Amino acid sequence: MPLHDQIVHVNLGDRSYDIQVATDSESGFGIFARARARGSSTIIITDDNVRPSADAAGKNLAAAGFECRIKSLPPGESRKCLETVAELYDFLAAIPAERHTLVVALGGGVVGDLAGFAASTFARGLPLLMVPTTLLAMVDSSVGGKVGINHSSAKNLIGSFYQPIGVWIDTSCLGTLPNREFCSGLAEVVKYGVSLDAEFFAFLETHVEPLLKRDPEILRYVVARCCRLKADLVERDERDQTGLRAVLNYGHTFAHAFEAVAGYGTWLHGEAVAAGMICASRLAEMIGLIPPEVTQRQRTLLGQLKLPVAPERWPLNMLLEAMRRDKKVVDGKLRFVLPRRLGVAALVDEVLEHDVQAVLKQFWSVK
Repeated sequence: MPLHDQIVHVNLGDRSYDIQVATDSESGFGIFARARARGSSTIIITDDNVRPSADAAGKNLAAAGFECRIKSLPPGESRKCLETVAELYDFLAAIPAERHTLVVALGGGVVGDLAGFAASTFARGLPLLMVPTTLLAMVDSSVGGKVGINHSSAKNLIGSFYQPIGVWIDTSCLGTLPNREFCSGLAEVVKYGVSLDAEFFAFLETHVEPLLKRDPEILRYVVARCCRLKADLVERDERDQTGLRAVLNYGHTFAHAFEAVAGYGTWLHGEAVAAGMICASRLAEMIGLIPPEVTQRQRTLLGQLKLPVAPERWPLNMLLEAMRRDKKVVDGKLRFVLPRRLGVAALVDEVLEHDVQAVLKQFWSVK
């Protein structure tokens, strides 16, 4: 194994798996898969944007003794729907896929969620190997076992918990990622610092330039650190039942509403999360949890990382209606993950809609 590889182990008993973080280690992928799969048949589900990477992965799988097929989909958040899942079911049934057929999800978060959901439900579960190719997918959606699709009324409303047998991350994929997509992923990176690790947040503040230049060593550290932080929570709260894992949703109640009201794909997920974190931090200020300096440090860092720090002026009633459909809502009461200080966030019950409205109106009043 090259010295620069990092392994993050997710300890979930018989559902445990490894996340391998490497750079320019394409040839190791087939070996990684072969050590974890029981069968010899594989299906790579990908999208047209990264089809060359899927073709290369297929060659590595073939060299490791797999029979490999590739299913490529048109890209975009709009494809994350029941119609696309039905298309994947038809493809798997036509092969036909067997219980040990390995599904390889190679792409960004949309591909991971789609392929993961299809794998979790076809034949009551096919083995799944995640190969994220975007920064956002590397640090967030490929780890933890949440897979699903969007409904017209809410993002990720239809889904399941389904752990992969492994996650293969080669950060060299990020070299060709468009700037907007790369910066979108950095929002989720910042989220980990605010909600779980103040030292990591400070590290990000002092490494903005190498991050934006995509320095390989910095990227490996950042990706592995985010995966470790998420794995620690997943190990303690795999199915999001105790509230511990909820801190990973910092900024997301606002963000999901922004995405739904603007139209999926208008803002990238990380862009919505960036503005959502600032809204959530301002809400925490308003109810007396944090001083303004905590919000300002976030605003400064996110701005340096070329991310939005305020929402657009979308219809207030539509935003609130979208938030009422958030999965954290209990008995019709809004709940938000809010910072208590840098590095510590918690789920806050029964947030008043009046305060949420006041936060949003503050942003719009200064435009």
